[in-house]
Amino acid sequence: MIMNSTLFTLNTKDFIKGLVVAVLSAVVTILYNTIQTGTLDFDWKQIGVMALTSALAYIMKNLLSNSNGLFLKKESK
Repeated sequence: MIMNSTLFTLNTKDFIKGLVVAVLSAVVTILYNTIQTGTLDFDWKQIGVMALTSALAYIMKNLLSNSNGLFLKKESK
């Protein structure tokens, strides 16, 4: 079983979940643009920026959370 990473550390599970967040945010961006414009037009720059920023935000959140998911809290004994 893969454990949650501790405060200021990351593991493979964090990066895999970050990739999932990136893909999902790209899909949501495409759907949003399609609904707004009424056409299926891909703005790859906007999609890429949204995916990258979402993944980085998720990774940073995990880096700054302890193994219990508490933000900026020390590990409990």
